[in-house]
Amino acid sequence: MKKFVSEFKEFISRGNVLDMAVGVVIGGAFTAIVTALVDNIITPLIGVLVGGLDFTGLSVKVGEATIGYGAFIQAVINFLLISFVIFCVIRSFNKLAKKKEEEPAAPPAPAEDVVLLREIRDLLANQEKNSER
Repeated sequence: MKKFVSEFKEFISRGNVLDMAVGVVIGGAFTAIVTALVDNIITPLIGVLVGGLDFTGLSVKVGEATIGYGAFIQAVINFLLISFVIFCVIRSFNKLAKKKEEEPAAPPAPAEDVVLLREIRDLLANQEKNSER
């Protein structure tokens, strides 16, 4: 049992497991944001454009069973909308990341000793010019 517990501690303490846990939590939060965007903004706008068409009520009765194919159609539409929103967000992030990579970094300022050596060189050059006159 001690070996099992120590193996479990080792497994949990690895960085990959913690990274995955953070990814799952952030993914859940991001899912809530995207779902709220689709449900509360995009879907109502599309509803206005198509005249308030709602597929969820569509069904067909086969004997005693009711097949609600409208809910399936609405789920497919929601999937496509959510996929499109995620695509747009990721595309925007990728463009921003690419733009950051393309920006050239400013050259670092020269070290203090290099600045002093340059000043000494310039002073010596000025002294040589003045002594030649």
